[in-house]
Amino acid sequence: MAAPVCLITGVGPGTGSALARRFAEGGYRVALLARNEERLAALQKELPGARGYRCDVSDAAQIEAVASAVEHDLGNPDIVIHNAVGGVFGTFREIDPAILNRNFQVNTMGLLYLARRFAQAMVSAGKGAIIATGNTSALRGKPGFAGFAPTKAAQRILAEAMARELGPQGVHVAYVIVDAVIDLEWTRKRWPERPDDFFIKPQAIADEIWHVVHQDRSAWSFNVELRPFGEAW
Repeated sequence: MAAPVCLITGVGPGTGSALARRFAEGGYRVALLARNEERLAALQKELPGARGYRCDVSDAAQIEAVASAVEHDLGNPDIVIHNAVGGVFGTFREIDPAILNRNFQVNTMGLLYLARRFAQAMVSAGKGAIIATGNTSALRGKPGFAGFAPTKAAQRILAEAMARELGPQGVHVAYVIVDAVIDLEWTRKRWPERPDDFFIKPQAIADEIWHVVHQDRSAWSFNVELRPFGEAW
């Protein structure tokens, strides 16, 4: 039998790359979606069976073209992880309304396009998983997050509507909230005084998402919250 397929959007240097490595190590052929072709090429060389595809997930036509290519090259995805994120910050007075709309297109419409394109094959197979990575902006609106939080809240509610529809058809939909600063080169530079346990490790996020998509169907999670043990919440 052919190895299963996992499609991941937003394959950047942090969570996206960690997810790609975790699922490749677990025996999946991985479809890597991002806008940075150089990063995709490097990761494709590193991971056997992985294929990179340049894609702007806010563009339905690009998703359709890439979906067809993935199905041709690798097969129907068993797992789709929407990790791409649009996030520009500022108060409602400060933000450009066009930026809010752009973030909505990436975060919420991207999830919609992906689910509409791939869910039916999962339903037909009677199995599959669709995961969206989020954060606490999906649960609360703070002043400086007016250009971002509304789009993540909409993303979470869309995922919940999908979960309620697709769960009884055998497809697991989950929303993984990352309540933390991800451990990256630029975040370390921004918070140089913070101890190691302030940051969440991308590999730890990937490990938990691996766990979520492989849960027994008698005990599926929807809202999953991840945070370092020292995080105040």
